[in-house]
Amino acid sequence: MALSLMERVATLLRANVNDLIDRAEDPEKMLKQLALDMENQLLQLKTQVAIAIADKHLLEKKSKEQSQTAVDWRSKAELAVTKGKDDLARAALDRALTHEKMSGDLLHQVEEQTEEVEGMRMTYNKLQGKLKETQAHCVLLIAQHRRAQMAGKAITAREAAEQVAVSLGRGPALDRVKARIQSAEAHNYAGKQMLEDDTLEDDFAKLERDEKVERLLGELKEKQAHMLEAG
Repeated sequence: MALSLMERVATLLRANVNDLIDRAEDPEKMLKQLALDMENQLLQLKTQVAIAIADKHLLEKKSKEQSQTAVDWRSKAELAVTKGKDDLARAALDRALTHEKMSGDLLHQVEEQTEEVEGMRMTYNKLQGKLKETQAHCVLLIAQHRRAQMAGKAITAREAAEQVAVSLGRGPALDRVKARIQSAEAHNYAGKQMLEDDTLEDDFAKLERDEKVERLLGELKEKQAHMLEAG
């Protein structure tokens, strides 16, 4: 839905008003409709920005929850060591590592979401500025068109409208936004392709994880031994 919205916004900003005026049977009606379309897309874009911000906050909250859960499991591992329950300590440390990884992954998503929010905000601001510009030119163009009708100079009015509306031609800003979205899609596709061939990497990751758990267990035991000696 967001991509479709951005495409509609890009179409509006790329619209060549000069051509639209030339083809329109009723330029005044066409200009009013253009401004109305921009207002509608602006409202939808504002809603999408709000949703993206809410998603970002939710990801941040989940990351903190996962981090706290990891801390809790490490505490449980320490308790298991004091009771001589090495198996329980290993399981608790494994859980801690899992939640720490989930927390890190969520933080990465937060960073990506932050970039997305900023990009959408920039697009919103550009569309808002374009709308104000369009409305201002519409007032002038409509006034000129009406004067031309009264004076019987429709051709002269059209030429004047083309001159004052030249700034409403193509705008590359949204083209760059669309290109960034397409680049992100390509990046996501590439990431999925890489995940399809990671069996060997998973095996080594498990070995490294088991080794890390054993090392953490040894550290806990050593810590408990020092505490007993000190006591």
